[in-house]
Amino acid sequence: MRALLVDRSAPGGLRLGEAPVPEPAPHQALIRVRATSLNHGEVRWGIEGAPEGAVLGWDAAGVVERAAADGSGPAAGTRVVTLAGDGGWAEYRVADTDWIGVVPEGADLGAISTVPVAGASALRALDRIGPILGRRVLVTGATGGVGRYAVQLARRGGAHVIAVTGDPEGRGEMLRALGAHEVIAEPEAAGAPVDGVVDVIGGRQLVAAYQQLGERGTLVSVGQAGGDPEHFPLKALYGEQGRHDRSIVNFQLLGCSGLSRDLTWLAEQVAAGTLDPGTSWRGPWDRAPEAIETLLTRRLQGKAILDIA
Repeated sequence: MRALLVDRSAPGGLRLGEAPVPEPAPHQALIRVRATSLNHGEVRWGIEGAPEGAVLGWDAAGVVERAAADGSGPAAGTRVVTLAGDGGWAEYRVADTDWIGVVPEGADLGAISTVPVAGASALRALDRIGPILGRRVLVTGATGGVGRYAVQLARRGGAHVIAVTGDPEGRGEMLRALGAHEVIAEPEAAGAPVDGVVDVIGGRQLVAAYQQLGERGTLVSVGQAGGDPEHFPLKALYGEQGRHDRSIVNFQLLGCSGLSRDLTWLAEQVAAGTLDPGTSWRGPWDRAPEAIETLLTRRLQGKAILDIA
């Protein structure tokens, strides 16, 4: 099969080449991939750390070529969206049936391929915060893949949504159209305390966002797109009056159970147009180096999609 292989001598660290078709375990299905979406973490750190010739890729949408031998999951011929730790940048990938969602007929598989990491991470982060109806929720990195989904899902959950972006003037209109009530440049500008934070930036922004949490507030750390470490000032974690019982939590998406239901629901919302995946770049997979450069140089706001020939 054709696949994007790690080759750090090639532009973007990838080249199109040949790889064996993966053999699924009994609880896995073999998927013929039609589209994949790129995530910041896999292109920034995944390519650098992977062995030469590896096939990476977390997100992929396509059609079940061979159903799981144990009888779980969708039947052959079903349109699906999938998550796995690798293998999405190829003509075929295997995925655990618990990480496979069913896609409505007629849906754009390219748009649906943005769902697994970005959409499911946002959904699980908001679930970890708890009931958000009438609560103030702050989202850092709001114009990125996870951030866009988090803004929309928080608004649908009844939260007062505060979106953080480095360019509130240029991107404010777009974020308000997605559901943000406020668009600010820094977490410190949130004003009143917030009840929850979805943080995808890490570093200084995570520390600043944590300082905005009110009593019993929760910050969910989803990513570290900023690349800088967290340094908390003295007494930042001390439970003074009005600031006690605050939490910083995280999760590993591939460690979550029940993702099939999440992926199916998110795919339905994208297909119906009630969630906007924010596609900012789309092209054939032989242009992957161009997409990666755009993503890493911060010229991309939203998701990059590769169509698999």
